[in-house]
This record gives sequence, structure tokens and C-alpha cells, in this order.
Amino acid sequence: MEDVPIKLSAIWIALMLTYLLGDVLRIFSGDFKAGEIGGMAVTPLMYLGMAILMVIPIVMVVLSLMLNQPVNRWANIIVAVFFFLFNLVGLPTYPSAYDKFLIIVGLVFNVLTVWVAWNWS
Repeated sequence: MEDVPIKLSAIWIALMLTYLLGDVLRIFSGDFKAGEIGGMAVTPLMYLGMAILMVIPIVMVVLSLMLNQPVNRWANIIVAVFFFLFNLVGLPTYPSAYDKFLIIVGLVFNVLTVWVAWNWS
């Protein structure tokens, strides 16, 4: 018997590491300017929004291991679809090839999450 919660948790960890790799490469490549996004000053409220957005995959690692099957299945599907759409909309805004590549990798992880959760019987 497959242990689906562990698979789902592992996919969320892989997604987080992909996002983190993109952030690190952005800093080292010089594509990042502290305190700005797209030439706009980042406000404390924007930082809070980013923190909330980026803590969701971290929470999903834990929830994937703790929630019962029906709730777990739908939570993973809903959150993965949200991140898929969010990143798909944002994909054209990234100028660097490495960023586009990593976003596409993240999209694949989102699809894999939905597939694993959907096929969980």
C-alpha cells in the first residue's frame, strides 16, 4: 500500500525548495534589488502578503501528514491548483530563463500534487 500523505508532503517540500532556489539565484544573479519588486517600493503589508503566500506550502507539508484522507485530498488539490494558476499568471513577468524554468518546474510539481491527491483512493 502506498503512503500518499508522505508523497504529498515530499512534493510540497520539493516545491518549496524550487521556490527557494529561484530566490537565491535571483539574489546572486543581480536580478534582485532589496526593498523593490518591479521597480516599486515594497510596503510592510506587501511583505506580510508574501509571507502568508510562501508559508502555505510549509503548512501543506504538515497538513499532508496530519489531515484525514478526504480533507487532505481536497486541501492538496485546492491549494495546488491555486499555486498553479498564481504561478502561471506570473510566468510572463519573470525576465530570466532560469526563473521561467523554475516556475515551470513548480507548475509540474503542482500538477503532480493534484494527480497524486486525485488518484488517492
